[in-house]
Amino acid sequence: MATSAAVSRAEGSKADRKARERSVVRAVLDSHEALLAVIIVVVGVVLTCTSRDFCAWPNLHAILLGMSAESIVAIGMTMLLVSGGFDLSVGSTMALTGVVTAMMLKTGAPVAVCVPIGLGVGAAVGLINGLVVAHVRINPFITTLGTMGIARGLVYVLNGDKTITGLGQSFTAIGQGSLTVDLCFVRFSVQYPIIAALILVVIFDLLLRRSKFFRQTYYIGGNEKAAFLCGIPVNRMKVFMFALTGLLAAVAGVITLARFGSTSVSMGVGLELKVITAVVIGGASLSGGAGTILGAFLGSLLMAIIADALTLLGVNPYWNNVVIGGALLTAVLIDTLNKRRKGQL
Repeated sequence: MATSAAVSRAEGSKADRKARERSVVRAVLDSHEALLAVIIVVVGVVLTCTSRDFCAWPNLHAILLGMSAESIVAIGMTMLLVSGGFDLSVGSTMALTGVVTAMMLKTGAPVAVCVPIGLGVGAAVGLINGLVVAHVRINPFITTLGTMGIARGLVYVLNGDKTITGLGQSFTAIGQGSLTVDLCFVRFSVQYPIIAALILVVIFDLLLRRSKFFRQTYYIGGNEKAAFLCGIPVNRMKVFMFALTGLLAAVAGVITLARFGSTSVSMGVGLELKVITAVVIGGASLSGGAGTILGAFLGSLLMAIIADALTLLGVNPYWNNVVIGGALLTAVLIDTLNKRRKGQL
């Protein structure tokens, strides 16, 4: 009898352990962020085994620095996609902000004046997008495609074929300065754009998850008519989200300008495709109602790691566009198949 009871307890313990293991696996598969984190770790381990340079801090720092502006813009794009919209003008807004800020700096105006003016330009572009989409009822694709062309045209008009340099150390320190960190008896430097991106990602991820105001975007994206009937100010929320996205694109533009210390008419070209791809890979749905900023950041990180891997492996850099386009199509396909499986389409 005692032996039978011991065997039963052992079998029960084994069954419980298997059930816990299955629950952990299911939790990882159900959590898009956890699944992305696992994929990033696996890809990182493979690349570390393939190339010694990948895991070196200078290379990891370069990856984070390169994706810092993209991550900041992805914050706004995530909230727009969650609410059922998107913005194709973020790259051009980023470039226009950079040119206006540089022109103001060259007049001798202080940094404390030039930066807010540049940020105001980005917010104004986003505000126009929001007003047209919310009140004139023009499709976000057409609206932001138009403002993308206008903003990019203004960049060429204002900047022409010249490059504005000599912006002053007090300004370039925003993008070129660094913070020295001591961690486990190891000292390394982290540039300010990385710190700014991480702080903004954490703040807005918490706001989107916890704040009652920002969580209204999920209701709008899930069912706009029902959200309106529940008393949510749909139009005001749309205008606010577009303006916030423009402001975040402007922040990315100022940081990028300070980082390179000069203007470029090619700043932000193709950024909208990269950002939308990262956000969709991170779990956002093009039909709205789903997505997190942490997921968008992880999506940006995965894409940056893949781009870095192509460079380390000596692959032609033009393949990056192929990878980005393929990743976007794959992410949208997976999202569509999941919705069909759940009966949402």
